[in-house]
Amino acid sequence: MSHRRDLRHGCRIGRAEFVRSVRGYTRDARRLLGLAVAVLFFGGQLVVTLPAAYAAGQSVRTATAVPYLDPVAVTLPVGLLALATLRTMERLGGVDAEELLLTTVHPRAVVIGLVLAELGRLALWFGLPIAALVVAFAAGLGAPTLPLTAGVLVLPLLACTAVCGYALGITGLCVLRRLPTLRRLLKGGAVVGFLGLFVLSQVAAHAFVERDVSVAGLLEVVSVPALTDYLSLAFVGTPLYGGVSPAAVAVLAGLLAVTPIGLAAAERSADALWFGDDGRSQPSGSTTAAGSGAGFAPPRPFAWRQSGRIAWGHLLRAIRHPQELSHLLMLVFLAGPVLGSLASGNDGGALASILAGTGTAVGVYLAGATFGLNPLGDDRPHLPLLLLVETPTRTLLRGRVAAGLALGLPVAVLVPVATVAAGTPLPVALGYAALGLGLAPAAAGLALGLGCAYPIYEPRELWGAETVAPSTLVLLGYSFVVLGGMSIWLVLVLVGLEGSLSPLLLAGAGTFALLTALPSAILYRYALNRYRGYTR
Repeated sequence: MSHRRDLRHGCRIGRAEFVRSVRGYTRDARRLLGLAVAVLFFGGQLVVTLPAAYAAGQSVRTATAVPYLDPVAVTLPVGLLALATLRTMERLGGVDAEELLLTTVHPRAVVIGLVLAELGRLALWFGLPIAALVVAFAAGLGAPTLPLTAGVLVLPLLACTAVCGYALGITGLCVLRRLPTLRRLLKGGAVVGFLGLFVLSQVAAHAFVERDVSVAGLLEVVSVPALTDYLSLAFVGTPLYGGVSPAAVAVLAGLLAVTPIGLAAAERSADALWFGDDGRSQPSGSTTAAGSGAGFAPPRPFAWRQSGRIAWGHLLRAIRHPQELSHLLMLVFLAGPVLGSLASGNDGGALASILAGTGTAVGVYLAGATFGLNPLGDDRPHLPLLLLVETPTRTLLRGRVAAGLALGLPVAVLVPVATVAAGTPLPVALGYAALGLGLAPAAAGLALGLGCAYPIYEPRELWGAETVAPSTLVLLGYSFVVLGGMSIWLVLVLVGLEGSLSPLLLAGAGTFALLTALPSAILYRYALNRYRGYTR
C-alpha cells in the first residue's frame, strides 16, 4: 500500500515538474524565439533524414541489413545512461520547495517524480524526432506495427537507463559533497577533458577526410550481439522478423530486474543527499566568514586601486565557483576546429604562426566574455548593496574590465611570444602580442555594453550551485563580432609585417581601428549609464 501511494504521489510530482518545464520553455518571447530556432534547425535535419529512412525501409530485406543497427544497439543505452547521469548531477539533485516536499511525501515519491519528469523531457526533445524516423522507416518497409513494437521495446530500456543514471548521478553528488577538493578538481578537469575530446574529434574528422577512413567500418566494430538481438524484437510482425533469441529474452529480463534495484539504490542515495548531516543546512555565512579573510586579501598589483580589489573579488569568486564561467564552453566549439587543424597539420612554421594568432584571438575573446557579458545578472544577489555604497559605478565596471583583462591579456600576449620557439617569426609574434594589448580593452567594453543591453537574471543550478549565464543571443553576437574582427586584424597585421605599408593598407587599418574603438567606447558608456540609471 505504501509503495502504491508513493507511485501515485510520484506520478503527480512528475506531471507537475514536466508541466512546469513546458511552461518555462514558452513563458516569454525570448524563450519562444529560441525554441522556434531549435525546431527550425532540427526540422531542417528531418527534411533530409526522413526520406533517407523511407528509402532504407524500401531497400532492406533482412534485419541484419538495417543500416547501423549494431552501433545503435550499443550507443542508445550507453548514451541514455550517460545523459541521465549528467543531467542528475547538473540539475536533478534536488527539487524546488524541497523542504516542504520532503516533509509531505516519502523521498521515494520524489525520486519517482523527478525520474518521470526527466523521461517526459527526453521524450519531448528526443522521442519525437526518433519516432518520426521510425515511422518513415516503417512506411518504407510496409510495416504499420513497427512503431508500436519499437515503442514497447524502448520503454523498458528507457526506464532502466533513467533510473540507473539517476542513481549514479545522485551517488556522485553525495561523493562530491563529502569531498569538496575532488569536486573542484573534477570541475576543472571536466572542462579540460571536454576540450581534449573536442579537439580529438576534429583530428579524427580530418583523418576521415584525408585518409578515406570508413566511418561505417568503425561503427560496425562497436556491437554487442545480445543488444542487437533485443532491438531486433521490434521487427515482430514485419517482413524482417527472424525469430526470438534467448539473448534478447535475457536482455529484457535483465532490464526489468535492474530497474527496481536502481530505484532502491537511487532512494538510498537521495536519502543520504537530502537528509545527510554534512553541514548542508549550515548557513553559508558561518563558513565563509571564518576563512575568507586571508583568502580574499588581494595581492599586488590588484591591491593598488579600488577597481583592482574589485577585480580580485571577481577572480576569486570564479575560482571558487567555476560553473559561473560555463558559458565560455562556446569558445570550445569555436576554437576546436582550428586546434584540430593544428594538431593534424605538418608544416611547423605555418602552424606556429596560426597558433600565435589563435592565442591572440582567444585572449581578446576572454577579456570581455569572462566577466562582461551579463554584469547586471551576475550582480543580481547584491546589486542593491553595490548601488548604495559610495563606490562610483565607474569603478565597479572598471573592476569587471580589470578582471577580464587579468585573464585575457596573458593569453593574448604570452601565447604568441611563446610560439617563437616553435617557428613563429619574432616580428609576427610581437605584432600579434601588441594587437592583443590594444584590442583586449575594446573587447571588454563591447561585452559590458552588450551584457547590459540584454541582462539575464534567472539563476539555474549547475553542478550543485546556482549560476546566472548570459543570454545565448548576446554570447553569439559577441563571438561573431570579436572573432570576426580579430580575423581581419590578424590578416592586416600579417600583411603589414610581411609586405609593404602601402597608403591603402594604412587607410584601411585606420578606418577599421575607428570602427573597432568607437562602438566599444559607446557601449561602455551605455553600460555606465545603465548602472547609473538604477541610482537616479
